[in-house]
Amino acid sequence: MTTFQRQFVYISTIAAFISGVLYIGLRTFAEPEDPWAIVNHPLEPWALKAHILTAPIMLFAVGLITAQHIIRSLRSSLPNGRQSGLIMTVLFGPLALTGYLLQTVISPLVTSILSWTHLGLGLICAVALAIHWRVLQGRRLKRRPGALPVLRLPSEESDQADDHPRSPEVT
Repeated sequence: MTTFQRQFVYISTIAAFISGVLYIGLRTFAEPEDPWAIVNHPLEPWALKAHILTAPIMLFAVGLITAQHIIRSLRSSLPNGRQSGLIMTVLFGPLALTGYLLQTVISPLVTSILSWTHLGLGLICAVALAIHWRVLQGRRLKRRPGALPVLRLPSEESDQADDHPRSPEVT
C-alpha cells in the first residue's frame, strides 16, 4: 500500500467518523431551545451532510486498497494486524449497507434499528482501525531503515526463484 493510499484511507475514515459522531451527538444529546424545532441543534443537518459526503470518499478509499492490501493480506500468513483487519473487512459491508439504507427507509422503528446498528458497526470499525494502525506502526518501526514494505504471497516467492518463465510440460 502506498503512502498516499494509507493517508487517504486514514483521513477519509477519520473525517467520516468525526462527522458521524458529531451528528449522532447533536441528534441524541442536544436539547432544542424551541419545542417546535425540527432539529435538536442548528449544526445537526450540517453534520449529517458532512457524513453523507465523507462516507462515499471513505468507501472509495477502501476500494482503492482492496486488491493490493486487503486481499493480499488475507491470503498471506502475516500475523500482524490480521485480526483487526479481518474485523474491519467483515464489518465494512454491513456498515456501508446500513448507511445507505438509513437514507431510504421510512419506518421509524426500522430507522432506529438501522441507526443503532450503523453506530455500533462504525464504532467497532473505528476501534479496529486504531488497533490496526498501532500494530502496523510497530511493524513499520521494526523494519530496517530504507526498506520498502513488500508483502509476497507464497506463490510469488516460488516464482521469484525461477529466472525463466515456466513452460508447459510436453507429454
